[in-house]
Amino acid sequence: MMRLLNQTTTSDLMKLGLITNMTDTFGNLDKTFNVESAIEKAEETVVDIKKAKTDKDVDNDYEYTRGQLYNLIEKGQEAINGILDVAQNSDHPRAYEVAGNLIKNVADISDKLVDLQKKMKDLDEEQKGPKTITNNAMFVGSTSELQKMLKQMGNDK
Repeated sequence: MMRLLNQTTTSDLMKLGLITNMTDTFGNLDKTFNVESAIEKAEETVVDIKKAKTDKDVDNDYEYTRGQLYNLIEKGQEAINGILDVAQNSDHPRAYEVAGNLIKNVADISDKLVDLQKKMKDLDEEQKGPKTITNNAMFVGSTSELQKMLKQMGNDK
């Protein structure tokens, strides 16, 4: 029976009568448990998500994120001071472990603040465009023409 299930599709099993469609399954369950149920289709809704494209939105997001990171760092510092007091008073190894993890978390948040600065700098550079423009000159002609041009340039000096 298991080999048969692996080699056949659901529609094949329905034709053989081994499985039925979902409404028949629920109908059989309703009969078995002596209840009535109604299956309703859910309504499909489409939600339009607008992207933040303006510089003002990007600046607002940057300022908000920066403020939140500063807030987390300050609260982390307060928590570190508190857990260090607890660790020193109790001399319990677990308290020192918690203090170490908390210090690591605050350091990670500080790194995120620096990464935020780098990302904003990259965005600003991307909006401004390239800083330098390189113009490449190319000579089109034969080698004898190139030699003549180089001789003239050498004589002009």
